[in-house]
Amino acid sequence: MLPKGEAALGLARVVALVVPAGLLAGAYVSQYGFGLYPCEMCWWQRYAHFAALPFALLAFALPARRWPLALATIAIAASALIGAYHAGVEYHWWQGLTACTSTADLSSGNALDAILNAPMIRCDQAQWALFGISLAGYNFLISGAGAVLAALLLSRSRKA
Repeated sequence: MLPKGEAALGLARVVALVVPAGLLAGAYVSQYGFGLYPCEMCWWQRYAHFAALPFALLAFALPARRWPLALATIAIAASALIGAYHAGVEYHWWQGLTACTSTADLSSGNALDAILNAPMIRCDQAQWALFGISLAGYNFLISGAGAVLAALLLSRSRKA
C-alpha cells in the first residue's frame, strides 16, 4: 500500500531523484566501462533525465512546493516515451528520425583521422540486450514505472 500525505510526498521526492540519477549512472558506466557509446536517440533520453535532476533536487530544497516534483516527474515520463520510441526503432517496428551518429574526438590533432576511425553508432541497432530488451527498452520500463509511481505518490500526498 502506498503511503499518503507527507510520507507520500517524501517518497515521491526520492523516486524523482533516484530514477534519473540511477539511469544516468548506468548509462555512463555502460559507456565508459563497457564501451557502449550512445547514439543520438540515447542522448535524447539522457537529456530528459538531465532536466529531471535539478527539479528533483529543487523538490528537496523547497519541500512546501509541489511544482518541482511535478516537473521532474514529467521529465522522467518524457525519457520513458523517448525510450519507447527508440526501442521501437531498434526492433524495426517503425522508422527512426536518424540513422546513426559518430563519437569522433576532434580535439586530438588530425580531424579526418578522428572522423574516419570513430565508431558509428546506429540508432536502429541495439548494442546490448538482456532477455530481448535493449537499453532503450529498459529505460522505457524503469523511467515509465518511476514516473507513474512518482505521479501516484504526488497525487496521494494531498490525501491524509
